[in-house]
Amino acid sequence: MSDNTARIRTIFRTKTSKALSHMEDPRDALDDSYEQQVKLLHQVREAVAEVATAKKRIELQGEEMGARYGRLGAQAREAMEQGREDLARAALERRAALESQVGKLQAQHDSLQKQTAQLQERERRLAEQIAAFRIEKETMKATYSASAAQVRANEAVAGIGANMNDIGVSLDRARDRVAQMQARAQATDELLSSGALQDLTAAPDADIERQLAELASRADIERQLNAMKSDGTAGTSGASGGGAGWLSIGQVPPTS
Repeated sequence: MSDNTARIRTIFRTKTSKALSHMEDPRDALDDSYEQQVKLLHQVREAVAEVATAKKRIELQGEEMGARYGRLGAQAREAMEQGREDLARAALERRAALESQVGKLQAQHDSLQKQTAQLQERERRLAEQIAAFRIEKETMKATYSASAAQVRANEAVAGIGANMNDIGVSLDRARDRVAQMQARAQATDELLSSGALQDLTAAPDADIERQLAELASRADIERQLNAMKSDGTAGTSGASGGGAGWLSIGQVPPTS
């Protein structure tokens, strides 16, 4: 695979990843929707509380008017007992006017009572709807998170697979370079051994010493072979098989 193709593929994957990262996360949208519904539920509950407060004020006002209504009736009876028809008439007139006001107050109370019942029913339904939506929201978020994790894992595996060709090319190049270096090392060893290359780290006249050592080694081997032939033995003398016998290997046997 050419370097240009690999570069284009890398750029494409980068751009694709950025585009996906800029996509709207549905989990955020679900949380926003849930928060909006919760705010709406709070508003409904505040409305229920306000209506209940207004209804309570009307009830307190109605109780006061009811107590006054009763007092006016008692005053009218007492005035008649005292022979004060005029006072009784005035008390009854005020009582009649108060009765009209109480009627209006009763109508307002009934309206608030119905409104409270409606708001409470809406609050109950909305609370149930929000609870169900919350369960669905968490389920969808968990499913999305699991799917996103699976996508990332699959993309990681696909990325490794896409790079296998590049890795193979690198391995082939490395193998070629190792083989070339091994061949070069063997060639330089042979050149050093043949004397074609000079070992700059060797001591002066080391080549003569090396050749003399080879001649001495060959002479020692010939001596051992002649000794075997004259003695009729099948092995070298002084070679002990156990213990500290290895200490005598290579040592010149003492002369008697």
